[in-house]
Amino acid sequence: MGPMLRIPGGSFAIGTPPWMLDWLERSDQPLPRIWFQDETPQVNRTVATFHLDRDPVTVREFRAFVDDCGYRTDAERRGFSMVYGVDGWGDWDGAHWRSPGGPGTNLDGLDEHPVVHISYGDATAYAKWAGNRLPTEEEWEYAARGPQFRIWPWGDDWGGHEANTAEHHAGTLTTLDAWRKWWIAMVEQQGAMPLTTAVGSFAGPGDSPFGCRDMAGNVYEWTSTRSYLYHPATECDPTVRAATGRYRVIRGGSWMNFRYQVRCAERIHGDPHGWSSFAHGFRCARDD
Repeated sequence: MGPMLRIPGGSFAIGTPPWMLDWLERSDQPLPRIWFQDETPQVNRTVATFHLDRDPVTVREFRAFVDDCGYRTDAERRGFSMVYGVDGWGDWDGAHWRSPGGPGTNLDGLDEHPVVHISYGDATAYAKWAGNRLPTEEEWEYAARGPQFRIWPWGDDWGGHEANTAEHHAGTLTTLDAWRKWWIAMVEQQGAMPLTTAVGSFAGPGDSPFGCRDMAGNVYEWTSTRSYLYHPATECDPTVRAATGRYRVIRGGSWMNFRYQVRCAERIHGDPHGWSSFAHGFRCARDD
């Protein structure tokens, strides 16, 4: 298992201030304002001191878990997982952590990359085996940005090379159409292999204030927090409201995303009942 960092406890305002939504609305990104409103309003939270994996769990680390206890992931048991191909998202037969791009793909050269096709159940099973747990949403955001608001773990300036995002691979992307054209070209060239990078590839420029790495991009990360709204009256996308009380919060964005979806406050919500994809991984936490 990789190193864990001690995150001193503290108080902060989780979520996004109003000016951030204004900035997103003005920016050259394709999503409507309402998509981000589940990040509002900001709410004061206090987290106790805890420990967090410096990096997402890697293929090598997950393999050690599987070899030790014979665990089979949800994707392996179900026979499929989510992959984004030339026709968009789909349940691909034979896609799982050992075959991240579907049948015929393998893990050659990926030992130090984050493991993908990980469901909430898979992540919690690994954490229990390791004597750890998944971080809460509050712990995750606090570790990513510290007590002061910042857009990304390193600060408020985007250079494009601080994190593994679609823009790192393709250059500046501002429309979904441009993204799709880039990704279809990638799939036609090399298949639908996830474009993860070895953990720590962006160490230094991309670190959080506490030294955590890859908290923007690379892989989405499960938290233990059940999906909820910071205020029950918040106007948000109907799909988010439908997820409340049922799904789990996922943080960090991934290699697939624009800069706007890898912000410290960005939230998505995932079905904890076996769902996984070729962009989803995790990291572990434990109490002090």
